[in-house]
Amino acid sequence: MHDPSERKNEIENKLAKEQNNLNLLKEKVNRSSQLTKGMVGILSSFEHRLARLEETILPVYNETGNLQRRQENIERTLMALDHVIAFYGVSQEVEPVVRAGPGPIANGGSGLDVFLEAMNKLQLAQEYFEKNNPQSVELENVSTLFNSGGDALNREFKDLLFRHSKPVSPIMLLELVEEETAASLNHFPEAVSSELICIADWLIMHNRDEYMNVYARVRATILLKSLQQLKEQQRSSSGGSIQSVPVANSPMVRPKFQTPGRRASKRLQMFEKKANKMLQIATQTLEHSTGFSLGTRRSALHLESREDIVDEQEMENYLVCVMALQRLMQSERSLMVGIVPLQHQHQVFEIVIRDAMDMVVQDGESIASRAKRCINRHDFAAVLVVFPILKHLLTMRPEFERTVEGCDYNVRSKFASILNTLHGTGAKALEDFIESVRSDPSTQLPKDGTVHELTSNVLVFLEQLLDYVDTIGGVLAQDPVYSNALTLIPGHGKVDKNKALVGIYIKKVLVQLNLTLVGKSDLYSDIYLRAVFRLNNNHYVLKALQRAGLLDLVQLSEPDCEESYHDMIRENKKAYSQRCGGCFHPSACPIL
Repeated sequence: MHDPSERKNEIENKLAKEQNNLNLLKEKVNRSSQLTKGMVGILSSFEHRLARLEETILPVYNETGNLQRRQENIERTLMALDHVIAFYGVSQEVEPVVRAGPGPIANGGSGLDVFLEAMNKLQLAQEYFEKNNPQSVELENVSTLFNSGGDALNREFKDLLFRHSKPVSPIMLLELVEEETAASLNHFPEAVSSELICIADWLIMHNRDEYMNVYARVRATILLKSLQQLKEQQRSSSGGSIQSVPVANSPMVRPKFQTPGRRASKRLQMFEKKANKMLQIATQTLEHSTGFSLGTRRSALHLESREDIVDEQEMENYLVCVMALQRLMQSERSLMVGIVPLQHQHQVFEIVIRDAMDMVVQDGESIASRAKRCINRHDFAAVLVVFPILKHLLTMRPEFERTVEGCDYNVRSKFASILNTLHGTGAKALEDFIESVRSDPSTQLPKDGTVHELTSNVLVFLEQLLDYVDTIGGVLAQDPVYSNALTLIPGHGKVDKNKALVGIYIKKVLVQLNLTLVGKSDLYSDIYLRAVFRLNNNHYVLKALQRAGLLDLVQLSEPDCEESYHDMIRENKKAYSQRCGGCFHPSACPIL
């Protein structure tokens, strides 16, 4: 246990220590208060000085801002003045460029890019004066110069078009027919096409669309000349002084260029050789592309050389022209892209192809007209060229319709009008042939009862129809008489429609031929010679039907046709054998 006096001393010592600490703390608090008062005084003084500084600097700052804005306004005003002043001087600045025109610099022009830049400056000046000073002389000057520039662009477009639009050569056309596409035909150099498109864009943007009429007229002339040159080439290659040589794998006779009395130059010889080759390939391509042949020449049908006769060479030439027209039309469709706005392309295209289409239609109508004259003369062999033409045109029809899609009906119907004309001519030829058999005026009969000339001619004509079964079937299908007869054939839905229709037609011809021959046989006073005449003609008809394959077509509609002829032959044999005492010897008949 501690002594109380020690405990007291200890407490007094602690108390004294704490007292010292308290005194130190008071001293520090006092010093802190003094520092705080000093800091407050400093801050108050600083705040006062800042306030005084603000009162001094703020007016200067505001005045400086005002001066800066005034300076910016002055600069903008000066720029606007410069801009406006430039409008007043633009006429003088660009007049030499506009007067020089947009032609090539080498030809004294300004160049298209420089010219268009000058025209843009004139346009901006014109818009400014129209808005701000519409009564000024400057507007009149600018407008006059701008219009002159627009006229110059129109002239440049026309000059470029005229200068670079050349008819497509016959050799190139034949190559196009060979290739079956117009993609390889380039009418203009690439640079010229770019300039035409650039000028056309500017003109259409400024409502100067008169260039489209110029374009349509120029291209229409070029298209027509291209076909005319092809036709002239065809005429010259089939003229009287030109010899023709047959070409392998083609039923047509190809022309061989030859210049009598003078040796052609090497260049001309090369051209002629290429022309012959291209003409051969074009016709073969025409045949291969459609799947048809242009028909075969038969010695029994030598056509007379008369103006109203359409021979196979003319038929081939016409078909090549039609194919060439199709290729050129496709090419013109592609050529106008970028030059003529889309909404105007159909109208411009109609103008471009109208004259050429009219020429082809007129040529087709001429062929049909001459064929009709042949029909009226009962020269039916000459009418046969109508069917291959009709066959090939029907094959080309879908491609033509796609090419003229969107055009006026009068344009779209031109190709159909050719088909309708040839269709009507073919139908008339077929029906008039039957009538000619019925009304055959000949009274001269073979003295020995052999085959009549009418029989031979009819069978030769019918044999030619085998080359055009599908075409003739389409012609006959439009006649209700034949379409109704087709429905009477048992199982007609399973037989070839065109073959069956041609078979029905051949049957009608044979029936009429038999009636006519029977009528002519009655002119014989000798009943036995009458039987021989009928026997020989029936036997000739049957053998010709079997040999040519016509019998297969007839049997589609008349299965008993062959048996009917055998019955008639047996009947005629029986009538003739009565003269021979009941014994018939084939050697006794002049034909059998």
